[in-house]
Amino acid sequence: MKVSDYIKNSDKTIFSFEIIPPLKGAGINAICEGIDPLMEFKPPFINVTYHREEYQYKKMKNGLLKKISVRKRPGTVGISAAIMNRYNVDAIPHMICGGFTKEETESALIDLKFLGVDNVLALRGDPIKTEDVFIPNSNGNEFALDLINQISDMNEGRYLHDETKNASSNFCIGVAGYPEKHFEAMNLTTDLQNLKKKVAAGADFIVTQMFYDNSKYFEFVDKCRSIGIKVPIIPGLKPITTLKHISFLPKFFHLDFPEELSTELLKCKTDSDVKQVGLEWGIKQSQELVKNNVPVLHYYTMGKGIAVKNIVKEIF
Repeated sequence: MKVSDYIKNSDKTIFSFEIIPPLKGAGINAICEGIDPLMEFKPPFINVTYHREEYQYKKMKNGLLKKISVRKRPGTVGISAAIMNRYNVDAIPHMICGGFTKEETESALIDLKFLGVDNVLALRGDPIKTEDVFIPNSNGNEFALDLINQISDMNEGRYLHDETKNASSNFCIGVAGYPEKHFEAMNLTTDLQNLKKKVAAGADFIVTQMFYDNSKYFEFVDKCRSIGIKVPIIPGLKPITTLKHISFLPKFFHLDFPEELSTELLKCKTDSDVKQVGLEWGIKQSQELVKNNVPVLHYYTMGKGIAVKNIVKEIF
């Protein structure tokens, strides 16, 4: 079922979460440890992230270096199929621009359609570690908007190199939204205009980057509505669980902690201290969002299902 239909058919806030594929060589049990604790709350769908290739340089016998592409985690097609089969829930695979040609993207979408996947999350993706800026593959999609257009074309039966119309796909397309703006955007206004273009191109719902200040989410929604963005906007949440998160999350995800939260985090001496503060904040944040009738509470588990469960059991 489509995410948009789940939201339309529900009279209360829905619970969902996102998982990270295991490192290559691991089986499905490696991700079940993060999924199993959360299934009692009956999520209708689970997001599956995609991690693009990285590059290593291998020294050859002639002394030159050979650039080798390495994928450290399996792709989302197989994982989505395994999750749908094992848990009888909808899987939402992430589709990214980086690392793929348009032909490879089309092949992945054909496979997902064959498997009965109804939803995808269309993202540009991050630059690889060896690049300062995002560089698309030759004949690949450069922006998330380009990827959305390709998916929308398939939904209309228009494939890349076929002159005749083919069987249409029917993907429900999700995109990312940034309550504190994408770090590459000039300002929030230009970021919102870009988001509006994604919706006009076919996006059916928005999932936000994680945030810790609900007022920023509410302001973001209001600004979206004021420029004509009408699709559901799903808040993304993540528990703070370690001392490392105090500096890592603001730096890596380009977000701010509200003063009330940062004051409590600065008192923490151990990971256990942080975990307790994160738990209390996560519950408080989630309760306020539900009170304001958000369509879905979507949690970024990072493979840590128990941390999310301790919040969710107080909400659902």
